[in-house]
Amino acid sequence: MPDGLESESRKLLGRLRDTMAEEAAGQARLDKITHLTADSMGTEVCSIYLFRDPETLELCASQGLKPEAVHQTRMKLGEGLVGRTARTGKIVNTADAPSAPGFRYMPETGEEIYSSFLGVPIQRLGEKLGVLVVQSKQKREFTADEVYALEVVAMVLAEMTELGAFVGEGAALSARHTQPAMFRGAVGQEGTAMGHVWLHEPRVVVTNLVADDPEKELVRLNAAVDELRVSVDQMLEGADGDGDKDQMQVLEAYRMFANSKGWLRRMETDIARGLSAEAAVEKEQSQARARMNQVSDAYLRERLHDLDDLSNRLLRILTGQGRETGSAMPEDPILIARNIGPGELLEYGRKLKGVVLEEGSVGSHAAIVARALAIPLVIHAARITNEALNGDHIMVDGDQGIAHLRPDDTVVAAFVDKIAMQAKAQERYASIRDVDCVSADGVRISLQMNAGLMADLPSLDSSGAEGVGLFRTELQFLIRNQMPRRNELVSIYSRVIDAAQGKRVVFRTLDIGSDKVLPYMKPQDEPNPALGWRAIRVGLDKPGVLRMQLQALIRAAKGRPLTVMFPFIAQYSEFRDARAEMDKALARELKLGHATPQSVEIGAMLETPSLAYASQTFFEEVEFLSIGGNDLKQFFFAADRENERVRRRYDTLNVSFLTFLQDIVQRCEKTTTKLSFCGEDAGRPIEALCLAAIGITTLSMRPASIGPVKSLLMRTDLSAVRAVIDAARARGDQSVRQAVKDHLSQEGWALS
Repeated sequence: MPDGLESESRKLLGRLRDTMAEEAAGQARLDKITHLTADSMGTEVCSIYLFRDPETLELCASQGLKPEAVHQTRMKLGEGLVGRTARTGKIVNTADAPSAPGFRYMPETGEEIYSSFLGVPIQRLGEKLGVLVVQSKQKREFTADEVYALEVVAMVLAEMTELGAFVGEGAALSARHTQPAMFRGAVGQEGTAMGHVWLHEPRVVVTNLVADDPEKELVRLNAAVDELRVSVDQMLEGADGDGDKDQMQVLEAYRMFANSKGWLRRMETDIARGLSAEAAVEKEQSQARARMNQVSDAYLRERLHDLDDLSNRLLRILTGQGRETGSAMPEDPILIARNIGPGELLEYGRKLKGVVLEEGSVGSHAAIVARALAIPLVIHAARITNEALNGDHIMVDGDQGIAHLRPDDTVVAAFVDKIAMQAKAQERYASIRDVDCVSADGVRISLQMNAGLMADLPSLDSSGAEGVGLFRTELQFLIRNQMPRRNELVSIYSRVIDAAQGKRVVFRTLDIGSDKVLPYMKPQDEPNPALGWRAIRVGLDKPGVLRMQLQALIRAAKGRPLTVMFPFIAQYSEFRDARAEMDKALARELKLGHATPQSVEIGAMLETPSLAYASQTFFEEVEFLSIGGNDLKQFFFAADRENERVRRRYDTLNVSFLTFLQDIVQRCEKTTTKLSFCGEDAGRPIEALCLAAIGITTLSMRPASIGPVKSLLMRTDLSAVRAVIDAARARGDQSVRQAVKDHLSQEGWALS
């Protein structure tokens, strides 16, 4: 770039730094920045537009537009060229603004006399903060050097906004990280919690944005990059012996980016313009985040995510800010993270009151562990890591998928009331904990709990569960970096049976694939993993792990009864082949002289509609069936349960789905096959009531749901509910939900 431009850029940045350091009100700083930028770029106009709310931009400062328009002119996201720049996150550069697509004439600003327009988004780490605009009367497109210079100014503006440089009288801007904020995500695990923020990845704060000595900053940057490269090489050497190809691929991507000349050159150019090394890295990171938000290709998003992570590592080297910030974890921590692995979440353990993630899914490893730990989880809470600070007060409503950050008094009061009501209800449920669940018309219902960790087992007594209707064995595989050994599994399964103290435990064999991919197994590139190579299909095609697991279960039983269930059985032949593996394992243990279980009960999960229509022979041979409600419902309605747009539109109490379930009940009654229902719906009182009314009298759910479900079932006449369901079906109702609610209301039962 020409020396003159480089020098002018450094001069502008130096002036911006001086402006930031001055004792001045926020509005005065904004005004001065517009004056400095317009003067430096030789334009008649420089304006700063900032977001008032996620959909509204406001003119907050201007040199050249009418002063009375400041804080009066507002526009919606996407409206006009400014709104277009904000919506797309892309630069708009035109010589003839009035003729450009989307132009909106705002007479109150006096902008009609300006032809050329250059709009640059103000954004930080992918978060849109506003738009920086320059305009001039002369019809011309701005040069690449001028665009670049304005981008650097926008980046500095973003950092100054983050640091609160524009807060003060007259600016009408609120300080960041101080105002109440609500994040509407999705339900990962139900429950409510109130506490204080603990960031899994503390934010790196860059305070020295501008540097006087580019040579010194280049030395610092190159030294930090060298240190980063060495650390990546060391990670590669450390992972080399593990045989983990996927981890190696990620680290190779890290190495590629760390050695990218283009990546380094862009940061060096920013330093030459006057930025500090840290600011240059963060500018590059912000642009990567912006690109990541616009890319739909999963592979490219992953690579941009790698670059984002690498930038974080480089920033930590430059600033010396590691993960350990020196602050102590609060006594009531709510964990905030973009995403988190199951092992990391388990390290925090039950000390966490709740978890809020920007990413994740209802079937992710983190969600599975959160359910096992019985802590509320909200997923898809976009940008919460940008807004939250360690120690912020936060309330998590896992029932609604909402997180309230720094809530005001009215929200706190309502939330406290909700928690108090739930606590009072739990006290009421404790009084019926040891009472058999028998409906008002004498039907006995067995309520069991789902589990997946040893930590779950204390809930067996405290919840009143009669047994473990589902023990998810895959958690022991998901939380490790390598395949567990057989003797480790024997020890784990044996402790589970010991802790159950004679109560029945249904061990489901390894259910991997789809959204549960083991970190040490190569993921399959499948267009639709939920319908792909998963669960028993993996076990039968690669029987080594299945055989090891069956041997471990047999040995763990130590002569006691053993119950095993095979997941995702779609046809009789799969069950027959899986049972044959169990028979072989039993025969082998006998041959080795090992003790075999007192009895072995073999069942299957009914998660595909096809199994409901299996041959009579299958129903006679299988000793029990457990309806996997989560998967069965998504296949029945062809609605991906990870897709918020469609999964909520299909009701469990839809007449067609209940009729299908009744067909299964009738088939099981003919062959006296034991039947249960396992899934989220089993733990919802209205759904549980309807399932029991149509004849499914064994339900397995999370421990905290047993009390509410039991309370309603014991007060209700199931035959009357069955009549309500039949009447709704006869009327042609799409769902029986409202009819059942009306019936319960007439009976005087208050529903929360």
